[in-house]
Amino acid sequence: MNTPDSDGLLAEQLLRLTRRLHRVQKRQLEPIGITPAQARLLRTVSSYDKPPRMADLAQRLEVVPRAVTSLVDGLEASGSVRRAPDPTNRRVVRIELTDTGRATLRALRVARRSAAEDVLAPLTAEQREVLGGLLSTLVDGCPERHH
Repeated sequence: MNTPDSDGLLAEQLLRLTRRLHRVQKRQLEPIGITPAQARLLRTVSSYDKPPRMADLAQRLEVVPRAVTSLVDGLEASGSVRRAPDPTNRRVVRIELTDTGRATLRALRVARRSAAEDVLAPLTAEQREVLGGLLSTLVDGCPERHH
């Protein structure tokens, strides 16, 4: 039976694991020369069928447009994305992945796999499957409440 103490301990363990994942991810991203926020933006840009607008990215990432502008500026400076005019509306700017951006995404995928392997190493294949199912239940079953 779950007690408030055991639920509190579980929440603390999840927070500690999350912090560890962030540390491992940050260590993996440093050689790639990209921040976690830039990595998330790059993955988001790549998820669209056609280059998204800044507003699309801000909405998908749930951040203010100014934050997207700063991230795009950094990624554009490194050559990972470029701003391109919309073919049908000159006032609209779309964000395109470059070849450099695609290569960065490949490096990110390798880094994420390596980070996950590092964290999950103590688990057997069966334990990983169980954990995946439990995490899916938690993620899908708990819509975030906006205060």
